[in-house]
Amino acid sequence: MPQRIGVLLSGRGSNFEALADSIAAGRIPGAEISLVISNREDAPGLARAVALGIPAQAIPSKGLPREAYDKLVVAELQRAGVELVCLAGFMRLLSPYFVAAFPQRILNIHPSLLPSFPGLEAQRQALEYGVKFSGCTVHLVDENLDAGPILAQAVVPVRDDDTDETLSARILVEEHRIYAEAVRLILSGKYRIEGRRVVSLADIS
Repeated sequence: MPQRIGVLLSGRGSNFEALADSIAAGRIPGAEISLVISNREDAPGLARAVALGIPAQAIPSKGLPREAYDKLVVAELQRAGVELVCLAGFMRLLSPYFVAAFPQRILNIHPSLLPSFPGLEAQRQALEYGVKFSGCTVHLVDENLDAGPILAQAVVPVRDDDTDETLSARILVEEHRIYAEAVRLILSGKYRIEGRRVVSLADIS
């Protein structure tokens, strides 16, 4: 029986669609996306999910305290039998309640080499700081912002003529690649966590 993934998004759902494509192509074996949830009713990612035949729903977050909202979302994920939660541009910080409901089973993708440039507009932060390399990070989610143990990273050189848009576009290509790799690792169970380090047992002879 396929392992069930739930995806949370707030916008276009580019990383969601890349995960769906990877599952369809067999790059993430034994998995299915069983539910997509957005906190915004107008999120383009919801329409993408419907077009792919994946159950999708909006649970508006406006005006709700964080934990009250998270309880609604967790209930829907559990009702769908979700075993792994993937954040794909979900613009909310999860509450301790949510994290406890899926311990070490929530992944996020962030467009910087964490711990550098957490939070919003990471690409702009990188350009303003003048770094020569940026990239992206897949990490396990805890109660803090972009702070959980790191599963995968990819490095992207920063060009002298880069803008937010050009740097973001090159980072996004790597996001799509390493998110699928990280999901495959987690679903395989071939890893262990040592403090903050995630060790892939598949790489150990």
